[in-house]
Amino acid sequence: MGFIFCLVLSTFLWQFEALETPSGKELEPLTRELLESARKPEFFEWMIGVRRKIHEYPEVGFEEDKTSELIRTELDSLGITHKWPVAKTGVVATIGSGVKPVFSLRADMDGLPIRELVEWEHKSKVDGKMHACGHDSHVAMVLGAAKLLQAKRDELKGTIKLVFQPGEEGYAGAYHMLQDGALDDIDAIFALHVLPAYPTGVLSSRPGAMTSGAGRFSATIQGKGGHAALPHLNRDPILAASFAIVALQQIVSRETDPFEARVVTVGFVEGGKVGNVIPDSVRFGGTFRSLTNEGLPLLQKRIKEVIEMQAAVHQCTATLDFLEDVALPYPVLSNDEALYEHAKKVGETLVGAGNVQLHPKITGAEDFSFFSLKTKAVMFGLGIRNETLKSNQVLHSPYFFLDESALPIGAAFHAAVAVSYLDSHFVAQ
Repeated sequence: MGFIFCLVLSTFLWQFEALETPSGKELEPLTRELLESARKPEFFEWMIGVRRKIHEYPEVGFEEDKTSELIRTELDSLGITHKWPVAKTGVVATIGSGVKPVFSLRADMDGLPIRELVEWEHKSKVDGKMHACGHDSHVAMVLGAAKLLQAKRDELKGTIKLVFQPGEEGYAGAYHMLQDGALDDIDAIFALHVLPAYPTGVLSSRPGAMTSGAGRFSATIQGKGGHAALPHLNRDPILAASFAIVALQQIVSRETDPFEARVVTVGFVEGGKVGNVIPDSVRFGGTFRSLTNEGLPLLQKRIKEVIEMQAAVHQCTATLDFLEDVALPYPVLSNDEALYEHAKKVGETLVGAGNVQLHPKITGAEDFSFFSLKTKAVMFGLGIRNETLKSNQVLHSPYFFLDESALPIGAAFHAAVAVSYLDSHFVAQ
């Protein structure tokens, strides 16, 4: 019994040692090699070219046909096998031995229904659509990582899956990719998002909750319309909607612990067209957010109760839609603490400890959070702010612009996190 216990213990300790994150000194040759390769003129120009092609022809959620075709063409040229379609337009590529561990890198592909107002040579050629959130650069950086990783494919101690995801902007594309089954075997997943809030090359993230979970709702209050001079003969849905909108604000101000971050916002109201007629109905809606997954159903329940009760008080009826057919609400993006520490150490070796910062919690939402429910996940931000280039405009702005000198850093960071994860989690069979 004692011998068996010691044998088991020694095996456990050996595996525990194998799972330790490499030190900065051990990581330095890897990060230096990858960054130098990504900064070579030919490599850098190729990445810029990929990004600009995607930027010129933005496509919104689940319509990313040209983008998907470009990705598959580049993967074919690199000799990387891939599966398509995944969630309509998505692509999942595989590099390595096919054995465990399996580490994944994710890039979202879709643009936004925004007209680009930046005048430059590669401005969007699709009127009313642009890459205002940097997803074109996300694809370019993961393809850059793919090129770096394919060159090291015989050295990889496991498998790397590249996830090119459609429909991030409000379509829950990550959720739909997970339904396909192509990612059932992943052990961890990593993503980067460009951020104009930080100078070019600065990395940022945090362990635990980073972005809020978010849902949307729309409500229709049905009353009885008629002439405004005879309100007693009508059932005024505008009045009912007004009371409901005011009452919704009290869910956060009077029902939520002040130390918990929650938001309820009404973003639109539709009802009535002339000043002397009470309409039959009013429609309004908005969003609700929480930095805990437990807070989301509580908010949804109270929104429904408040609107229905206020409608009833004014002798009207209410119907609500929480867009659950779109897989809403998005869950909270919770970064795995061990994976965060691993990526942070890689980042510090790549760009210097002073250039890796703690990101604040935010009430914006990110559908990468669906992956964090599935497996260990972490997202980092990559700074792109350069006042000279005017790449300091906020995400989703028609004036959004990108400092492309960040691309080699992103490609090298992706690749270094993946390779070092496989090295530290591989267990010899």
